[in-house]
Amino acid sequence: MRPPLPAVALLAMTAALLAGCGSGDDWSQPHPAPSAIGTLGPGFVDTAATPAPEATITPKPGSWAGVHPSKDYRVVLLTAGADTPTKTLVAAVRSWADDEHVDLRTVVVDDPQDAVAGISKAIGMNADLIVSAGNDLIDPLALVTPNHLDENFLVVGAELAEPTHNVTAVDWAGASFRGEGLGMSSTYDPGSFTAERCAAAVRAGVAAVLNDLTGIVIWL
Repeated sequence: MRPPLPAVALLAMTAALLAGCGSGDDWSQPHPAPSAIGTLGPGFVDTAATPAPEATITPKPGSWAGVHPSKDYRVVLLTAGADTPTKTLVAAVRSWADDEHVDLRTVVVDDPQDAVAGISKAIGMNADLIVSAGNDLIDPLALVTPNHLDENFLVVGAELAEPTHNVTAVDWAGASFRGEGLGMSSTYDPGSFTAERCAAAVRAGVAAVLNDLTGIVIWL
């Protein structure tokens, strides 16, 4: 019969196992800065010049497909609203996160009046990227994001009217909400939020952020 492990060795083994199990879950600890694995394809952006702040680019379809996030990419999905477009966007973000093995956490804003608190909670989680889904978040994001320039935000299916360099948006014909003060676009079409388009929006937006092409609008 094998002799029992010494108590000290047993404790050391237990501590090592616990540390191993929890090492990927503690966002309070620093980790390597995220980077792009792969490169943008031809036609994503004009290589002759970096897009100006608030510029709109129209990348060639699929030119973002070769870009993936590095290991342990920390992403918060910030969402508000139970409408079909928002649900489709949320599903697209979660599917992308599963495919790319992203460390994804979610903050759900149930009451639009609590949106600023929800955004603040997401910021406090130390994510590499906060992805926003839902028109109810646009006005609160416009209020909060200029005060947190070190945090990257990706808005899918809408955009901020005057984004700072840390806010990137992905839009298309049928999805161009820019805040209550500007009203809903006359071209707004909930039916344009297909699963395929929302999936492309998430991947194109993340590819831009990973390549430091931020503060712009990506038009699909």
